[in-house]
Amino acid sequence: MFSDPRTADRITGLVLLMLGIAMLVGGYTMDRLEIRQIHPASIPGLVPMGLGAAMIICSLLLILSAGAGNDQKSTAEQGSFKNLFISIILCIGYAIGLLGKMPFVLATGIFIFVFSLYFSWTADSGKNHSTPKLVILTALFAAVFSGAISLLFQYGFLVRLP
Repeated sequence: MFSDPRTADRITGLVLLMLGIAMLVGGYTMDRLEIRQIHPASIPGLVPMGLGAAMIICSLLLILSAGAGNDQKSTAEQGSFKNLFISIILCIGYAIGLLGKMPFVLATGIFIFVFSLYFSWTADSGKNHSTPKLVILTALFAAVFSGAISLLFQYGFLVRLP
């Protein structure tokens, strides 16, 4: 749609910036439930405010990086639709094929491993890095982050996971 990927990044950054501001404001204006003596660290709007602030920071970084780019065409432009399609397939496979059919930490670990390995492998093509090292590091990355995500949901957000 856009011939210059920097234009697409700027527009995406602006849309995400507006969404982040809306989330921050919406979370701030949410009921505090003081009448129920809820601790300020557990107010309902805390997570949307945090996510909105993070989205604002990331969108500003995207806008700034789009402005700092050079005039040459992006080398990633050629494979971006293929990578988008593969990302969608992997995410749907995770949501439909893995979640609920096995423990959350295992399903998430498998998803992170496959997703990271695919994109590390395609980014690494043409370079002479050892394949076993890449697979081992990706497996370690997946194990650490799936465990951390599981712990965050169980103890941080107090969400029971399957």
